[in-house]
Amino acid sequence: MAENRHQPLGLTDEQVLDMYYLMLLARKVDERMWLLNRAGKIPFVISCQGQEAAQIGAAFAFDREKDYACPYYRDMGFVMAFGMTARDMMLSAFAKAEDPNSGGRQMPGHFGSRRYNILTGSSPVTTQVPHAVGLALAGRMEGKNPVVFTSFGEGSSNQGDFHEGANFAGVHKLPVIFFCENNKYAISVPLAKQIACQSVADRAIGYGFPGVSIDGNDPIEVYKATKEAVDRARRGDGPTLIEAVTYRLVPHSSDDDDRAYRSREEVAEAKSKDPILRFRTYLQEVGLLSEEVDNELNDRVAREVDEATEYAEDAPYPEPEETLRHVYAEAE
Repeated sequence: MAENRHQPLGLTDEQVLDMYYLMLLARKVDERMWLLNRAGKIPFVISCQGQEAAQIGAAFAFDREKDYACPYYRDMGFVMAFGMTARDMMLSAFAKAEDPNSGGRQMPGHFGSRRYNILTGSSPVTTQVPHAVGLALAGRMEGKNPVVFTSFGEGSSNQGDFHEGANFAGVHKLPVIFFCENNKYAISVPLAKQIACQSVADRAIGYGFPGVSIDGNDPIEVYKATKEAVDRARRGDGPTLIEAVTYRLVPHSSDDDDRAYRSREEVAEAKSKDPILRFRTYLQEVGLLSEEVDNELNDRVAREVDEATEYAEDAPYPEPEETLRHVYAEAE
C-alpha cells in the first residue's frame, strides 16, 4: 500500500477521485475536438493535453463560491473544475448560439462565465493578468476580498502585462495567485531561449512576494502549493507566483506542426510520464481505484463526451444580427 498523500492535506477520497474524473473528462473532450477538427467540423483547437494535473490540482484549492478565475486559453481542465461542462466546451468549439462563453463569437479557449466566477479572456496573451489584479483590487474595495487565480504559459511571463500586474499586486499585497503553466515551449521557442533565470518562479522576488516551482504533473503537489498560496492570500499576506512545470503533449494548436521544433523522442518520453497515467497509478496504489471503478469512470466520461458532441453539433448557430450584441449599447 503506497503512502496516502492526499488526506494529510485535507483532501478526501471522494475529492481525489473527482480530480481523476475531471482530468479524464478534459483529456477526452480535447481528444474529441482534435478528431472533429481533422474531420473539418470545427475550425480550431488549442489543447490542454498534458496540463490537466496542474489545472485541476490548482482549481481544488479555491472556494468556487466566492473566488474568481482569470484563466488562459489552455485551461479547459480548470474551468471544468469550476463548473463548466463538456457540453459547454463543445458548444464553444462548434461556435453555436448556446456557447456560454461568447454566444459563438469567440475562438475556443476564451472562457468566461458570470455563473462560475470566470472572467472572460481576450485573444492577446497575458491580458488576463492585469485583469485579475484589477479584480482583486475591486474585491478588496468592496470588502469581499476574493482570492483571484490567473494562469499563463511561461512565454507569457515575458510580456509586459505579467510584470506590470505582478508589480502592482506586490505593492498593494493583493490576493492574486499567479499560476504559470510552464509547458517548455512558447509555441516553438524552447524555455532556454525564453528566460535567463533558472525558473519563472525566480521572478517573484523582484515584486516582493514568494515564488515556488513545483511538479505540475502531480495534482496533489499542485493542490498543496496552491492551497498554501490561497490561505496566505486570504490572510492578507499578498500574492504568490507558482510555476507548475509540465509538458504540452500535442502541437501548440491544430494549426501547428511541432515536428519542426521538437523531436519525436522528446514527446514520446513526455507521454510516458502522462499525468493521468501517473495519477491513476497513485489512486490504485492507495486502494481507491479498482479496475471496475476505473472502467465505470471511463464509461461515464465517454457517454458525456458523446452526448456533448451530438448536442453541440445539432445546436443552432447564432443569427447574423447577434454579432453586434454586447458590442454596442442597445436602445431601451
